Amino acid sequence: MLNPKTNNFLNQSSITVPSIPKKALSQRMQITDDLGKLLDILPSSIRNQIKDHPNCDRLVEVVMDLGRLPEARFPGEAIYLGDTPVSASDLQYSIQRVGMFSGDNRAGIERTLHRISAIRNRAGDIIGLTCRVGRAVFGTISMIRDLVETGQSLLLLGRPGVGKTTALREIARVLADDFDKRVVIIDTSNEIAGDGDIPHPAIGRARRMQVATPELQHKVMIEAVENHMPEVIVIDEIGTELEALAARTIAERGVQLVGTAHGNQIENLMKNPTLSDLVGGIQAVTLGDDEARRRGSQKTVLERKAPPTFEIAIEMLERQKWVVHEDVAHTIDILLRNGQPNPQTRTVDENGEVQITQEEPDQTPNPASFGRGMGQMIQQPKGWRASGKMTPVSPFGAKRGNKLSSASEFDRLLDASWSQPEPKGGKVRVPGPNGEDFPVYIYPYGIGRSQLEQVIEVLNLPIVLTKDLDSADVVVALRSHLKNQSKLRQVAKARQVPIHGVKSNTIPQITRTLQRLLGMDEAKTPETADLRLFTRGSNDDELEALEEARLAVEQIVLPKGQPVELLPRSPKVRKMQHELVEHYRLQSDSFGEEPNRRLRIYPA
Repeated sequence: MLNPKTNNFLNQSSITVPSIPKKALSQRMQITDDLGKLLDILPSSIRNQIKDHPNCDRLVEVVMDLGRLPEARFPGEAIYLGDTPVSASDLQYSIQRVGMFSGDNRAGIERTLHRISAIRNRAGDIIGLTCRVGRAVFGTISMIRDLVETGQSLLLLGRPGVGKTTALREIARVLADDFDKRVVIIDTSNEIAGDGDIPHPAIGRARRMQVATPELQHKVMIEAVENHMPEVIVIDEIGTELEALAARTIAERGVQLVGTAHGNQIENLMKNPTLSDLVGGIQAVTLGDDEARRRGSQKTVLERKAPPTFEIAIEMLERQKWVVHEDVAHTIDILLRNGQPNPQTRTVDENGEVQITQEEPDQTPNPASFGRGMGQMIQQPKGWRASGKMTPVSPFGAKRGNKLSSASEFDRLLDASWSQPEPKGGKVRVPGPNGEDFPVYIYPYGIGRSQLEQVIEVLNLPIVLTKDLDSADVVVALRSHLKNQSKLRQVAKARQVPIHGVKSNTIPQITRTLQRLLGMDEAKTPETADLRLFTRGSNDDELEALEEARLAVEQIVLPKGQPVELLPRSPKVRKMQHELVEHYRLQSDSFGEEPNRRLRIYPA
């Protein structure tokens, strides 16, 4: 039953309480404003059509667009009202009988919750009206009454029409009347407490502050805290960065916040840079080598920036089905680690009783995926890996002749992998050591394909070259070619494919680019070069010349800091020697005349 304070308000207004049958969903007290006040603003032809409709009491809204048939919308149904299109005089008739349209093109009817929204043409003239029925429903928050009592800030999310504003209105009344708290409503469009200077009785003892224009909502929020000493502030439709910042400022002053935001689920707020601060904000953090190794993650991860403004988030999926995140901070942390949170699902059955269920998530967070951002969770392996047709990829830097032992970590994971039916098509993927998706599909542009294949084969890199940009994970292109290829950049941007530039078409530059792309740490001191990387024909003369250059670098130039001259070689072989010296990050020049032209290597 309603408390005495609420009944006093009802006695002073034109609101009626329908009869409440026992053990039925309708036993939740629903108080609906007199529909006649909304019908009075409509032209007589439209008004009579609605009055004669059998579901008149379930009307949601009336739509009037210039030159089109008027339309009445009911739950699950929309009908045309007559055969006469709406005229300019019909629109003017309704406009004259409502309040002033504010900056957000909304108006109302005094002492009611009805909302009239306008559609204007380029000249600013009104050419359409949406007349929405406003209802005050008592008992709508029975599903979350225990959360309202905690004093924690609540954020309501949901699609338009699911009842967010109705729930806000009821929460404000319960906090003001049942818990005797000082409640201030920031009513930007007069949708919560109705149009006019006197607020609607449905908000109980709560006070209402009107906002002159929507752009000033954040200032009125701060003004309410500074001037009126509230314990609770109720805000509808937080949609700008300034409003999100004002909400955080209010929460940090110890005031309970109850608000709604644009977004259907909590993930929508995480991906919205304007409103992500409501759930703590998201920032990129660079980990140290030891921490990244301990987490088993990449060095750059996404983490929550600060405590959430709202401690509790409620996703209003349907009018009788709400999903409750009782600890927003914990939920955000799990989602950033690609986990699956297990929030409560609260529903109301046919008897009006609240049912609370909390199912375990289908997938638990993978420790190896901590900090990898808001990507997909690592899926169970499929295809060739599940059927045993794929051989494991060798560790980075392994020589082609070195095979993995049967006791290696990769083999152990491979043997313990899940068995699933092979998909009909698509890329073949194998999880890498840090949870990456391997192999990486590369679209080369302006780079010698034979050189790329040589680096991939010799270093045994988990990379596949593709000629189809649509199936590529990344584009690797020569920087000099990229300058004049705006079309390639546009196509790659449209497909969200990153581009990695290669400084020059040499083996060392290609090798470093591919290693950075795979997240392989570059050693401060270059490792001993694999001479097969730099050969073209693998003949004895080439290998002998490369071995000469390698010994000169490793035994004289690097340890002693002295320059070295090599034996005269052909231009083709000297080019290989230059690339080998570049691998060690040293400088070299060719000098002399053919056929005695030779290489000189300089210390760093």
